[in-house]
Amino acid sequence: MATIAPTSETKCLLKFVVNDREVSVASPASQRLSRALREQLGLTGTKVGCDAGDCGACTVLLDGEPVCACLVALGQVENRAITTIEGLKSRPPLFDRLQRAFLRHGAAQCGACTPGVLVSATALLERNSSPSETDVMDALGGVLCRCTGYRKIISAVLDAAVLNPRTTSAETSCLAVGATVGQRVVRLDGKGKVEGTEIYGADEIPVETLALRVIRCPYHRARFRFGELKPFIAAHPGVEAVLTSKNVPGEDCYGVIPSFADQPVFAHEEGEARFRGEAIAAIVGQPEAIENLDPAIFPVSWEELPPLRTIDEALAPGATLIHPNRAGNVLTSGRVVRGDVEEALAEADEVVEGEFETGFVEHACIEPEAGFARRVGDQIEIQACTQSPYVDRGDIAKLLGIPAEKVRVIPTAVGGGFGTKLDLSVQPFLALAAWRLWRPVRMVYSRIESMISTTKRHPARMRCRAGATKDGKLVALDFTADFNTGAYSSWGPTVAARVPVHASGPYLVPHYRAVTRAIHTNIVPAGAFRGFGVPQMAIAQEQLYDDLAIRLGIDPLEFRILNALGNHTPTVTGQIMGEGVGIRTCFEALRGKWNAARTEAVEFNAKTKGPIRRGVGIAGMWYGCGNTSLPNPSTVRVGLKRNGRIALHQGAVDIGQGSNTVVTQICADGLRAPVDCFDLISADTSITPDCGKTSASRQTFVTGKAAYLAGKELRRSILRLANSCDEDAVIAFGESTLTIREGEKQHEVFLQDLALDKQGYVLTIEQTFDPPTSRLDQNGQGIPYAVYGFGAHMAEIAVDIELGTVRVLKVVAAHDVGRAINPTLIEGQIEGGVAQGLGMALMEEFFPGKGENLHDYLIPSAGDVPPVESILIEDPSSIGPFGAKGIGEQAVIPTAPAILNAIHHATGVRMRRIPATPDRIREAILASISSDETGATRA
Repeated sequence: MATIAPTSETKCLLKFVVNDREVSVASPASQRLSRALREQLGLTGTKVGCDAGDCGACTVLLDGEPVCACLVALGQVENRAITTIEGLKSRPPLFDRLQRAFLRHGAAQCGACTPGVLVSATALLERNSSPSETDVMDALGGVLCRCTGYRKIISAVLDAAVLNPRTTSAETSCLAVGATVGQRVVRLDGKGKVEGTEIYGADEIPVETLALRVIRCPYHRARFRFGELKPFIAAHPGVEAVLTSKNVPGEDCYGVIPSFADQPVFAHEEGEARFRGEAIAAIVGQPEAIENLDPAIFPVSWEELPPLRTIDEALAPGATLIHPNRAGNVLTSGRVVRGDVEEALAEADEVVEGEFETGFVEHACIEPEAGFARRVGDQIEIQACTQSPYVDRGDIAKLLGIPAEKVRVIPTAVGGGFGTKLDLSVQPFLALAAWRLWRPVRMVYSRIESMISTTKRHPARMRCRAGATKDGKLVALDFTADFNTGAYSSWGPTVAARVPVHASGPYLVPHYRAVTRAIHTNIVPAGAFRGFGVPQMAIAQEQLYDDLAIRLGIDPLEFRILNALGNHTPTVTGQIMGEGVGIRTCFEALRGKWNAARTEAVEFNAKTKGPIRRGVGIAGMWYGCGNTSLPNPSTVRVGLKRNGRIALHQGAVDIGQGSNTVVTQICADGLRAPVDCFDLISADTSITPDCGKTSASRQTFVTGKAAYLAGKELRRSILRLANSCDEDAVIAFGESTLTIREGEKQHEVFLQDLALDKQGYVLTIEQTFDPPTSRLDQNGQGIPYAVYGFGAHMAEIAVDIELGTVRVLKVVAAHDVGRAINPTLIEGQIEGGVAQGLGMALMEEFFPGKGENLHDYLIPSAGDVPPVESILIEDPSSIGPFGAKGIGEQAVIPTAPAILNAIHHATGVRMRRIPATPDRIREAILASISSDETGATRA
């Protein structure tokens, strides 16, 4: 379970050239080049995502050729030339064109892969000034991206190869005041990403920082006993301390949902370790001592115990209780019931049923978890990658036994999150060590450590029955699901609560029953992953509806249009939204493309003599923005400075989705001020108000609305300074002067003459927005979300029926986003969601205990993701800012079921175990052939 392999090799002085500068490094010749660049030369633009050559984030040029710096020994570069992302600026005009193209196209989202991509693209364009799309995909094939879906990266590289690139985004200085919403504003935090200067969790090391290594359980379930710890420390110079559960000064129990909190920092010696990878101790000391320490000699003995790894094992009569206070190993359950399901199914003209199963899915953020902590008097400061700084603050305060105000959480840039960085990772270990030792302490997870210990997408086992009338009207759905939530609660309660609300899909279902359970097992905890269980649910529900349409002889798209929700039809919780229900428009936007693609596929299959079969599938989705029937506020602060600039304090963590840009656009238009007048003060619990978690597609909707309200109120306050009541007045923000124009009248406000408030601003405004929802009753009736996003995806595929392989040819994605605040960023979310949905459908499945790396665990690469056509539907909801809804989760949900429905269209087989890997598809095809032959023989 070592984070870094121990080494004690003799150091030597090695000379080479980095970014046109001669350098000398004293280091073992076997040390990784990536480490020397980052930690000895301070070139942190080169990222490390795996230390195995799998992700390509550390790509640099070695004598002009791209290589993975993590696979190059320092001794191999002596007297050779290295170019990192920081050095590419010496290669104008090519790199200038690449940077501008990446910003225009929105090709950098979280930015963790961007240095590796830009280095690889530079090498390509230097040898081939007019590459094809295939050339670009081949050149970038060694660099993984988890955010973008690659399509904008490919477009940016092709665009950079053109001397006069086309403009796709707007510079902020060119935008009309008060009219930035709807514009393709270049990402405001993009410059640091494309230059390699953005600071991520592993990129800063305070002076005299100690290192920390966690000792983790090697078994799925085990008892353990420590040996003599003090003699161990004494025998290892440089080791400062060993921390165990006995060193937790506060309440040793944390969790993202306080009422379900159940996880200790370290497993307790008097109890047991509940999953493989659970922490039992931490060793803290001088970096070199910790690096050279062999964790195998740590004094601990193990007694392996029989684990409960599956849902069936955990639910078996007499099964050991993983948590004594949770009967039957059931963490919690969810329920939504409307009408009489049994009677409706009995009276339906057609009824179909099915059972579907999905596995664990790994988030595979390119940036592993990392950060440092330091004690400052009676306070603790933690700088780390996180999606939820205020939740982190509360849990750290609880663990240390200090007030929350004594904990400062400073989020770094986040190199991918998707939900996994909502939970604590390095933070409690670092906080305990820094608090106890009064020294800065740093930790960076290895890829293996990240994969064995952080949360996953919940495996699901789902059973459903659906019925309809002969003319195609849905009458009932009966849905049950068990989710493997692992050893601790994490976001299991949210998954169990959210799925029953959504399991109907975006359709009118008069009679409905959905019951879910989150089940504890001795597996790494399952948590939040882009959709909170809804993507798994959609795999079952959308395939079942396809079966029902086929049974009725109705086109699958027309079946969905017929049953789609409207503004005045009730959802399964009885909610009538009244506006902003754009699902039917999404489906109708696909109709022409659907008919053409289906006809083309049928004609191809009729003519082909080879093993390739074409298929076209469709799926719909809906997704509630924000927390389910719970308070969900965001607070934004804006301040007018004496220099005429606007300080925007917003604590929404941008994990690549673009909230830094979108929230600023919204606030600017609320104030009717230029975007380039704003200074963004990003998340930091000491200086920004709480904007809630970056999850549940809530930041554009919730924080955006708070920013809009703050901008509007600041505008009113500024007009009052000029004694103006004219809502149409124009405010010009000059240096130290505001000019307010009311028709022919003009007022000037000299900001230097005005007193400063307690925040240090001339004017300060805070506004809070909490979406209007209501608690659900015992049958799940009520208003769980104020706003839903809607969408529909169409997938065109080719299946090799002899090999079972699937190639996705194209995806068309129509999404009702309410108002497209920034179309470029929305398209990026859609394309990234398509890539993750494709991976979920066809290749991604995590098996605890094996494949804990990015070589064995496959995520889509540049060559796997097809062209994606995004169709943005704007059916606004007046609750959202300018009518906007979320898009982050929505984009992933319909992709997998659309692909699976396309597989059925191409082959006639229904995939019930996901992912649909080649062996499973081939097995299903053979079983179908065998079944047909048996039936023919009997006939």
